[in-house]
Amino acid sequence: MTPMRRFIGKSVVITGGASGIGLSSAMRFAKEGARVAIFDCNEKAIGATLAEHPELTGVPVDVRNVADLEQAFQQAAETNGPVDILVANAGVSERVSFLDIPVDQWRRILDVNLTGVFLSCQIAARQMTDRDAEGVILATASTNAVAGNPYYADYNASKAGVLAVVRTMARELAPRIRVNAVCPGYVLTPMQEREYTPEAIREVNERIPMGRHADPDEIAALFAFLASDEGRYLTGSAIFIDGGELLGSALM
Repeated sequence: MTPMRRFIGKSVVITGGASGIGLSSAMRFAKEGARVAIFDCNEKAIGATLAEHPELTGVPVDVRNVADLEQAFQQAAETNGPVDILVANAGVSERVSFLDIPVDQWRRILDVNLTGVFLSCQIAARQMTDRDAEGVILATASTNAVAGNPYYADYNASKAGVLAVVRTMARELAPRIRVNAVCPGYVLTPMQEREYTPEAIREVNERIPMGRHADPDEIAALFAFLASDEGRYLTGSAIFIDGGELLGSALM
């Protein structure tokens, strides 16, 4: 089947783009004709990714650092053109009980997952509005934003915050800039495999109605739809892609 080419001429920036959902999304947009820049704090991973995928560009950047982010967006604009589509995807998590979460961990999770999204979206939105351009901003939230999964109080709070920021941006930036959140459930990414043993992954799969974790490519496909003209009437939405997890028994 001939792949769709919905993003020819578009400049896309993806944070957390060197692995998992971010890398799958970068490859999806590139295959559909976009010029894609990936940002990632892991310098080794981003170097290896760019070496393997020369169709991508990108730089190592910590999304918590506004000066570094501004420089990275400027570099991406010089290489690929001003950003048309942002996927604010960078995120981290730690599996720790509420009573044992150190304050430094709380601050780090909120800084990356919430402040990093805010800064990335603000810089991208300014680039779009400064040139009076139409654009799309997408953020990776999570089912954790509404489910209150145990052992992830800091992560849950950060993702709930992402939903609030997305809804606010959607109101303020309409109609020229559309803003939506994608809320994955369990996705088989390197981060997930670090936190869950194979046995724990199997146990979770047994409680998900679809019987498995999502593949990162399935999340990437949703991002591509939302960024395309086919999703042009969607803004301020939180789209859950969880294999039925929120129906009940998969929460863990």
